[in-house]
Amino acid sequence: MFLFFQSPARRLFTQLAKKKRMLVTAESLTGGLLGAEITAIPGSSLIFWGGVVSYSNQAKHRLLGVDESILETAGSVSAPVAEAMATGALGLCENALALSVTGFAGPTGGTKNLPVGSVWIAASVKARDNQVVCVSHLYQFSGSRTAIRRKTLKAAFKVALELLDRQGTV
Repeated sequence: MFLFFQSPARRLFTQLAKKKRMLVTAESLTGGLLGAEITAIPGSSLIFWGGVVSYSNQAKHRLLGVDESILETAGSVSAPVAEAMATGALGLCENALALSVTGFAGPTGGTKNLPVGSVWIAASVKARDNQVVCVSHLYQFSGSRTAIRRKTLKAAFKVALELLDRQGTV
């Protein structure tokens, strides 16, 4: 099947397999859906190392090493936290791409500046020079809690693909 017609998860699977990289996830609002989506693909053990569901700030800190001061100053739904989650997950597996998501799926939890539907997604890899390269994006999704979580899945796989497509990154 042509890559263009594949789902973002399938395209990511194909690219990771081609580059001989593993995927490790750090999920908050999706609660394991990224891992579930990847493992629904036959042969996913070729590229899926595993993931961490770090729903609480305490889990983000203890399991992924997100600095408590970042959580306090930036808030759990922020670029610094999404990036720290991805970087922490990257440390769990050699030769991996790490993908993290944190946000407000609703129906409550949003703020004036970050309403329900605000989602930060980050992806990180170690480049050839062994430096960590990380990208992050803020999304504003609408709809039900389920719709926001489903939209987050698609966007997360696209962010990971964007990072893999960067010249000289891997």
